[in-house]
Amino acid sequence: MDVTVTHYRQQLLRLLPQGPAWPQDEGDLAVRVLNALALTYLSVHKAAEQLHEESDPRATSALLDDWERNYGLPDLCLTPPVSVADRRARLVRKVVWGGGQSRAFFLGFLSSLGYPIEPGDPSGAAMDLDFVNQSYRTDGYVTITEFRPFRANSKCNAALNQGGWRYAWRVNVPSTATVRAMTAAARCNEPLGSWGDPGLYCLLAQHKPAHTVLYISYGSS
Repeated sequence: MDVTVTHYRQQLLRLLPQGPAWPQDEGDLAVRVLNALALTYLSVHKAAEQLHEESDPRATSALLDDWERNYGLPDLCLTPPVSVADRRARLVRKVVWGGGQSRAFFLGFLSSLGYPIEPGDPSGAAMDLDFVNQSYRTDGYVTITEFRPFRANSKCNAALNQGGWRYAWRVNVPSTATVRAMTAAARCNEPLGSWGDPGLYCLLAQHKPAHTVLYISYGSS
């Protein structure tokens, strides 16, 4: 039942003493005072009903800022959302986000960002693990290279990958990034060249194992 101000006013009127000193006709002072109180109680009632909706990130409105603060939003790696619906969508993704550190997890994460992975292989089996000469073949799909250390049963031409390389891994993006080279008209403090997607690195760096070193390669080599 939809509660209205009339319901609260009737409840308040029933609490008044009976008798000619307490008239309850429309327009009487007591009725006007109780009507003002009923409006206040109705406002509290509606706020309590809305609180139930605010507990759901898919429907929150008044508490959206608090939800975002608790889940580390807005994400500095992403462009700011332009609508409340976009903010809710990002919040829901963050709430249901399970996280992970496996190769399959990062392939799925890259797929959710729109990067192509090999069809029929969501588990990560298609990842490039060619650690012999650190070459990689994207074949149009994003892959991940792990730099495994040299072992007794490794091939004679395999890289040693000692020291910090055992903690390094590389995401191989198939699409060639736009490369901007320094020209004669460029300012003296501009880099000689720039390429890549800083947003992608930012997102991956948020979720990579803390002890690892992340690299991103664009195109093929």
